This record gives sequence, structure tokens and C-alpha cells, in this order.
Amino acid sequence: MERFFGGSPAMVLLRLAVISLIVGIVLAALNLDALELVQHIKLLITRIYNLGWDAIEWIMQYFLLGAVIVFPIWVVTRLIKTMGRPSNPGK
Repeated sequence: MERFFGGSPAMVLLRLAVISLIVGIVLAALNLDALELVQHIKLLITRIYNLGWDAIEWIMQYFLLGAVIVFPIWVVTRLIKTMGRPSNPGK
């Protein structure tokens, strides 16, 4: 257990309790509420998630716009190249 906790479990829990108390005092002095802080973190994660999907949607729009031109040209050039080759290249 000491190896997992990084010391005596009782001392680690006491240290975490003291640090939590100090951080709580600092946050209260900054007029922050724990529930409000959790809601802001949730909102941040939601915005980052939505930003990621918006970026993917933006990329897909440009991909499809370019693909409308590129793929038909590629197909035509492949057809022209295959039609120009002899059926028995070795003979």
C-alpha cells in the first residue's frame, strides 16, 4: 500500500486533506463555488468536443468540394492510360 500511495496511507490522506483545505480557502477567497467550477469544466469539455466536430465538418466540406473535381479527372486519366496500352505488352 505504501508503494501505491507514495508513503504511509494515513499520512498521504492527511496531506491531501490539508492541501484540499488550503485550495478551498483560496477558491473561496476568489469567490468561486465548487459546483460552478464543475459546471465551467463541463462547459469547457463540451465546447472542445463541439469544436473538434466542427473542425471535422469543415475539413469534410473542403474534401468533398475538391473531390468533385479531382476524382473525375483521375478516373478519366486512368481510362485514357489503360486504353492507350496494348493488350499484350510483352509480345
